[in-house]
Amino acid sequence: MSRQNPSLLDVTCEAYVLDVAKLSPTDATAWGIPGHEHELQDFSPAYWDDLAGLARDLLADVDAFDDCTDDSDDEDDFDSADHITAAILRDRLGLQLDLHHRAEFYGQLNNIASPVQTIRDTFSLMEDQEAIRARLAGVPAALDGYRESLALAAGQGRVAALRQVELLIAECGNMGGFLHGLGAPEAEADTAARAFGELADWLSAELAGVAPACDAVGRERYELFSHEFLGAKVDLDEAYEWGLDELARITAEQEALARELYGNGTTVTEAIARLNAEEEYTIRGVDKLRDWMQAVADRGVAEYGTPPIECCIDPAGTGGIFYTPPALDGTRPGRMWWSVAPGEDTFHTWQELTTVYHEGVPGHHYQITAALQAPLNLWRRVVCWNSGHGEGWALYAENLMEHTPATRMGLLDAQRLRAARVALDIGVHLGKKNWDAAYARNFLRENCSLSSAALEFEINRYLGWPGQAPSYALGQRLWEQMRDESGLPLSEFHTRALSYGSIPLGLLREMMRG
Repeated sequence: MSRQNPSLLDVTCEAYVLDVAKLSPTDATAWGIPGHEHELQDFSPAYWDDLAGLARDLLADVDAFDDCTDDSDDEDDFDSADHITAAILRDRLGLQLDLHHRAEFYGQLNNIASPVQTIRDTFSLMEDQEAIRARLAGVPAALDGYRESLALAAGQGRVAALRQVELLIAECGNMGGFLHGLGAPEAEADTAARAFGELADWLSAELAGVAPACDAVGRERYELFSHEFLGAKVDLDEAYEWGLDELARITAEQEALARELYGNGTTVTEAIARLNAEEEYTIRGVDKLRDWMQAVADRGVAEYGTPPIECCIDPAGTGGIFYTPPALDGTRPGRMWWSVAPGEDTFHTWQELTTVYHEGVPGHHYQITAALQAPLNLWRRVVCWNSGHGEGWALYAENLMEHTPATRMGLLDAQRLRAARVALDIGVHLGKKNWDAAYARNFLRENCSLSSAALEFEINRYLGWPGQAPSYALGQRLWEQMRDESGLPLSEFHTRALSYGSIPLGLLREMMRG
């Protein structure tokens, strides 16, 4: 408990976190709550129902505590921090229960954020071989439970698009190499790999045949996902048009910068090719990439005074780049992970510097360690995470660091990608004119300089995880609006806004307005 005098609601939130950790050992590992390292949840319908039951009970407690609050200044009354916590709980857990009611958790299946990836990623955070061995032994039961949930969702008409099913079949088939690389005894790795193979067979035989060919989820579901990820309700049609306008603005700035770098008549494509050809900005080899990441991250840590960060290469090889927070118990530092796609060996610092700022300092590492050190209850410090707040901040933070013309081209390239996917994500899932997977892929190719492998990963991510990708640029937009509205000196605005933890942006904007 972080507050000096924890309230009744603080204590209740801490009990809720510990109860969730018991039900969901992979979350306990991610949060750094010890005692569950040898366990693995089964992802069955009963698991999701039990999580929903905990959320429902906590919301009932919030309402009961709030009803008892009066003007008598009793120590059990809500204070200002409790009122904020209650508002966040109602928003986040209310959405969680709505999604559960619609069988969205039972049917989770995509290329980045579903139980298969949860199981895979938890091993990347583990070092104790005995715990790894025990958790590997739990993989068959976990995947049996996941299959049960998928079947239940399918019975209710909730099946992921065929594209995502086929991607997961391939991922399950490729898990053997990852599992055998964990250092556990071969028998346990073989058993877990066989379980993934059996899941792949079941997906092919039972789910692929009923999976829809259409990737779009439709407006009703998309509005719910958008609220979940962004933490605010927005006019999706206005956001779509804004994304296209922002894309045009960034493109024009890139065109001007291309001429500044290499002279009149130079196109953006030509400037990018010339930057890629310059040895000054070229790294060859994954080990050298990690060393460069670490050096950049260390400079940010020194400038902002944050705890150290560790840069790692993710063995999963999916092509994603992400951050994992420090463990609550201090056993694991904050880490930046680069999941290098197979065959990738050359990297360009002009393009990737902004990514290190995003994942490290002053991006996620600065933001999350600030929340961990804030006088907030355990749920708000460690568990509550809102993509619009977190990813919006990290995108906003990329602009806080100094850039040369070359690295500014990289910054704009990243910003252009984020603006493009606002239009892409909304366009595809709301079924706007021309927006199918083929159009989306060509549109993305025209508006980013990603490698072919990274582009394919990204397009599949947007098609299978609706509402998440736009939360970056739309979150940045809200952060910039809050900054401009506050009238505060920049450092004061940052300190105050981050002191609340990762909360829904709609609520944060209300609080920053007073």
